[in-house]
Formats: sequence, structure tokens, C-alpha cells
Amino acid sequence: MPGLSGRVLVVDDNKVIRQLIRVNLELEGFEVVTAADGAECLEIVHQVRPDVITLDVVMPRLDGLHTASRLRADARTCHVPVAIISACTQYEMDSGKALGVDAFLAKPFEPVDLVELVRRLMRQGAAGATGAAAPGDAEPVVGPTG
Repeated sequence: MPGLSGRVLVVDDNKVIRQLIRVNLELEGFEVVTAADGAECLEIVHQVRPDVITLDVVMPRLDGLHTASRLRADARTCHVPVAIISACTQYEMDSGKALGVDAFLAKPFEPVDLVELVRRLMRQGAAGATGAAAPGDAEPVVGPTG
């Protein structure tokens, strides 16, 4: 059944990366909607109503950090778990944590790490009403293996 495991909004300006993330999540039963940058994400997020949002950092029009800031500032999206999927530099991690980003996944990543991250954020989002991790209590970055 579509969406049984939850809906993920994947935001990345690289079409190949968007497709890679989409395929890996759909194989695990997630419903996936994509956006090419932060501006498109903000245009569609209220219609899509995702359970989790993944953001690249470096994107045209509106980058991932500014997008995360706007998502956190909006009462309709402030509770949605957000993961940064990027190079995960110290600046990105520090800035993301300050903005309330929930998790980080370093590129290049293993598909199994991506799926586990999204599953964990789905659980966190579902538990959010019961006082699970607060925004800004970001999980450690999952780095490339090998």
C-alpha cells in the first residue's frame, strides 16, 4: 500500500542523487516526493505533508540551511524531522544543529544508512507528540564507509 511506511520529501538539485534516494526509499516501502531546490520544497511542502524531509545543502535559489530555517520557523512544518544529506562539513553540521536539523548523512552514503536514518526519523516524528528528541538534538553524522 503506497505511503504505508510514510512520505519523504527529498530535496536535492542533483537529479541523479534525487533518483538514487527515491529508488532506495521506495524499495523499502516509503512514498517519495522530490524537489530540485529549497524554493521548490517550500512551494510544495504544505500539499505534500511529508513525514520526513531530506535536504542537500548546496542548491540554487534557496540552499538547504536556509530551507531548514524556514521549515523550522513555520508552525505547519516545525515538527517535521529534517535530515541534511550533504558533504557534512563542520560548518554545515554546526549551522544545521543551531537551526534544529535532526540528523546528518554524509555523501557518499550507503543506501542501508539512508534507509535506517529515514526509519529513525519516522519513529522520532511519530513520537514527537510524546516529547521525544527536541529539534536541535541532532544525531551524529553517518559518514562514508570504507
